[in-house]
Amino acid sequence: MNEVFVDTSAVIALRSPRDRAHRDARRSFARLAARQAVLVTTSYVLCEIYALLGRRFGLAEIQAFRTEFSRLLRVRWVDARLHELGLDFLAQRRRRGLSLVDAVSFVVMRDEGLEEAFAFDRNFLDEGFRRP
Repeated sequence: MNEVFVDTSAVIALRSPRDRAHRDARRSFARLAARQAVLVTTSYVLCEIYALLGRRFGLAEIQAFRTEFSRLLRVRWVDARLHELGLDFLAQRRRRGLSLVDAVSFVVMRDEGLEEAFAFDRNFLDEGFRRP
């Protein structure tokens, strides 16, 4: 399968030259583009990305992301059922530092059979996913 989940941590690293993972993010993104990977994310991840981009870089960066990058994503829109599954996952893990956004991401990844995550958030590795 050539689908890869995209997390907020990768997008922020990719968009921010000052981020410590920026070079790794650029290399990973180039590899994903070369293999024509389908980039999958959730509406919760998009909300998180927009909030962080706005806070760190301003509205212009939100607009740039929206026109340049978000069109490359296949978005899984979070509904009430998926939200509840994410909350259940969070309750089962009882792990400090795990967010609802990440929990929903893991539920989606398992539901869709995704094994790779374009992410620099350690929680993805802890859950058994690998980086591309």
